[in-house]
Amino acid sequence: MTRRTFHHEPEAVRQKDLIAAALDSIAELGLAGATVREVAARAGVTPGLIRRYFTNKERLIAAAYRSFIEDLTAAAEAGCGNGSAHSRLAGLIRASVTAPVADGRTLSIWAAFIGTVNSDPVMAEAHREGYQTFRDLIERLVGELMTERGSPASAEDIRKKAIVLNALLDGLWIEISMGGDEFARFDIVRIALDSVAILLGIDPAEFRE
Repeated sequence: MTRRTFHHEPEAVRQKDLIAAALDSIAELGLAGATVREVAARAGVTPGLIRRYFTNKERLIAAAYRSFIEDLTAAAEAGCGNGSAHSRLAGLIRASVTAPVADGRTLSIWAAFIGTVNSDPVMAEAHREGYQTFRDLIERLVGELMTERGSPASAEDIRKKAIVLNALLDGLWIEISMGGDEFARFDIVRIALDSVAILLGIDPAEFRE
């Protein structure tokens, strides 16, 4: 079990540390094992301090899920870098199918959370917000790419492409995160880039450049 050293910090930092301890607990023990007592032990604080910030376990878990999704989106977006829409979309794809976005620990945490989405309205809302944020990012990049290529598309067409592209990345993400060494012999980034190029009607060789 990983124990974190907890210091006297501003409230925002304290909450971030508690969420990190909660995510560590969920990764190793699942939601059932991520009790307030367990999270407190990992964070090096008392259970009472956790309840001061989150009231109960349900609020802590919801906050952890929001933070988890935000961090995944930020990590993928960081791969975009600067430059053309072409290079930014390709960067997003690369980041989405490689660590730290695509790895076993990340999948374990996501799998623990996703089981609550259909039964917990708070988690469902957090899930919708996270999905919409990432899809909006894809929509924007796809729209900019189509314009950049001199073939602008309607908002509806761009949205449809973004939905399918997002589903494609989700599927690859799950396969890669579960596959471990089995996928080491494949050029996963090339597979992802080629698949997206075909979806968008672009020559894969051109899209990889």
